[in-house]
Parts: sequence; structure tokens; C-alpha cells
Amino acid sequence: MQDLEELLSIDRNSIWHPYSAMSSDLPVYHVESAHGVRLKLSSGQELIDGMSSWWSVIHGYNHPQMNQALEQQLKSMGHVMFGGLTHTPAIELTKKLLSITPEPLNAVFYSDSGSVAVDVAMKMAIQYCHAKGEPKRKRFISLRSGYHGDTFGAMSVCDPDTGMHSLFAGVLPEQIFVEQPRCRFGEQCTDKDIAPLKNTLAEYGNQCAALIMEPIVQGAGGMWFYSADYLKQARQLCNEHDVLLILDEIATGFGRTGKLFACEHAQVVPDIMCVGKALTGGYISLAVTLATKEIHTIIDNGEPGVFMHGPTFMANPLACTAALTSISLLLESDWQGNINRIQQSLEKGLAPCRNMEQVNDVRVLGGIGVVELKQQVDMKRIVPQFVDAGVWIRPFGKLIYIMPPYVMTSDDLDSLTRAMRVIISKI
Repeated sequence: MQDLEELLSIDRNSIWHPYSAMSSDLPVYHVESAHGVRLKLSSGQELIDGMSSWWSVIHGYNHPQMNQALEQQLKSMGHVMFGGLTHTPAIELTKKLLSITPEPLNAVFYSDSGSVAVDVAMKMAIQYCHAKGEPKRKRFISLRSGYHGDTFGAMSVCDPDTGMHSLFAGVLPEQIFVEQPRCRFGEQCTDKDIAPLKNTLAEYGNQCAALIMEPIVQGAGGMWFYSADYLKQARQLCNEHDVLLILDEIATGFGRTGKLFACEHAQVVPDIMCVGKALTGGYISLAVTLATKEIHTIIDNGEPGVFMHGPTFMANPLACTAALTSISLLLESDWQGNINRIQQSLEKGLAPCRNMEQVNDVRVLGGIGVVELKQQVDMKRIVPQFVDAGVWIRPFGKLIYIMPPYVMTSDDLDSLTRAMRVIISKI
């Protein structure tokens, strides 16, 4: 136990956790192991994981086929530079991605994380416009309440109020923001709903390289589900104004919303698409930016004749193997049936929250369940309550939400929603 205390002391004094200060008194729990949908703490307590480790561990932890594939890959190589070299895991993963993503996306760029994939997409859009002889198209249009990552390019297109714009004012590029669509998923998009985007493109379209959006689900910016018809009309407006459409599918890709990719709800194909998170089943960080043939051809034929990006660990063989195995596991499973089952459990389990005075809204789509409170969550109090209840749920802002692994049983789903109902009722 002394060794553990020493480890935790190092953690408290020397390690930054996401969006935390080292001096923070927010609780941090030491995980000893993880199997299936459970996290085992060093205390011996087990927690049902409602977060899929930030939406990535879709098949559960310590999956035997994932483990075996990575062990086998290690016997040949853990990493090799991608500059001037290639390898089978990257080629096979590329073939698989091109077979499941919407046409005409037919070129992939591998990077290390979702934020970098967004930065890569933005660089692609700018370089594409430059190669076309339109160097003034350097800005981006983004939706308010959106979230695209924490690197500088991605930060610049996150929500300007809840993001980090004030802290990095004068450093971040200044982008153009459109009001969040208020037409809910399942509703039609009216002329009033689309008017802010339509007017913005009419005024600023000739300055912009692309419109960037999270399709259907705005994730960490507010867990808001908007109309598929809005996305469809946004695609049409981009075509009219010769503005590229970048879709950030990092949180929504690989089945989370009930479609393999959320853009399929609107039958829309982007010019550039970013995927990550669940791509590798949560085993290793990897992200992909996909683009159309027109984009990569024009970039290749322009100045300087190459796309200007290249991470050290680009297309890491272990990460590509994890992604290829995870995608195969997903497609070979009854993932649509599982997502439908999860959605039904979440709708049933969270419905009573709608009648609670402290609740503003309840939203469910696919494998995502959200309870929006009227007041900000007290993290210091509520997280320990969830842990005491045997579940791992990490709220933010006014939102208490879950995005469980696809393999979670109905009994475990009931335990998650029961814990949410009980603890929310006491707030």
C-alpha cells in the first residue's frame, strides 16, 4: 500500500490531468486493471464504465482478439517511419477505411489524435484553395457550441465562448461562427433554422476555405443532437458557395449514433472527414483525415507539390493493426442491434429524469444518453457519489451523460441509468 501511496503522491504533485490543475482537489482514482466493461480500482472496487474511456473502448477492455492481433504485430515491428517506407497494416487499414466510408472519399492521411486530424483537415482545405489560385480563402465557418479539439487550429473552430478563445486571443486565428442549429434530431430544418448559416455563407463564403461541423451530434461542446435536414441543407449551401465541407466524425464515427457514420443520417458526403476515438477500439491513439480525389490531386499538382504535414508516428503499425482489428470486430458483430438495444435501455432508464425539477432536458440518440441539468454539476461531490454507486460517469458543465461500450449488457445499462436517476434526484 505504501508503494501505491508513493505513486499517487507523484500523480498529485507532478502530473496534469485533462482540464485540471495539479493543485486540484478533484478526486482521481487509481485503475489497477480493466476487463470487459469494468474498471478495477486498486481498492478492489469495480466500476461499470459508462464513458467507454471517452467514447473509444467500444468492444470493452482486454478484448482477446485485439490483444492477440497486437501481440502478433509486435513480433514483426512496433514502429517504422512512414517517410519513404510503408507496411501492410497501413495498406490494409486504408483499403478497409475506403470500403466503409462514403464515396468519393478515396485518400487518407494518418495522424496521432483527433485534434491533429482536424488541424490536418484545415491545412488541407487551405492548401487546396491556395493550389486552386484562391489564396484569400483562409478562414473557416464553424457552429457555436461545437468542439473539435485542443490544438491551435482545432481550438480556433471550437465554440468561442465556452472554448479557449479569450485566453488565447490574438494568437488563435479568427474564424466565423454561426448560431447552433436549434432544430432537434428527427425534426425538419425550417428556413429560420438555416438562415444564420445561409446568410453567413452569402457574406463570408468567398473568404472561407471550409465549413467544419460535427455531424448530427455536437459532442463535448454540449451533447446536442440536431436535425439531419440541417446537415443536408448545409451541404447544399457549401456547394453553392464553392466552400468545402469538413465533417468531424471523431466522436460519432463507427456506429455510435446508429449509423456507421453520422453523416449517413442525412445521406451527405463531406469533402474531408476526420475519424478517431473508436477507430482503434480505445487501444492506441490514431486518427485519420480522409479527402476526395479532387482535393489530393489539386494539392499534389499545386505549389509546393506535396501536402505539408507528416507526424513522426504517422501510420504506426501497432495502431493500424488495432484499428483494422477493431473495425473487423465491429462489422462482424450485430452492432446495429446492440446500438438499438442500448438506445432503448437509455430511453427507458433516463425517461423518469424528465420529471425532475433540477433537469432541463433529456436526450438519447443511439449509444448516447444525456441528462442536462439547470445548474452546473459539482464535480467534487457528484463523481464520488457515482463511484460509491459502482459506476464510472464523468459529467461536465451541466451535463451528466453516458456513452457505454457496445458490448454492455442490459443489466449493466440498467445499473448505469439507475445510478444516474438516484444521484440526480438528490442534487
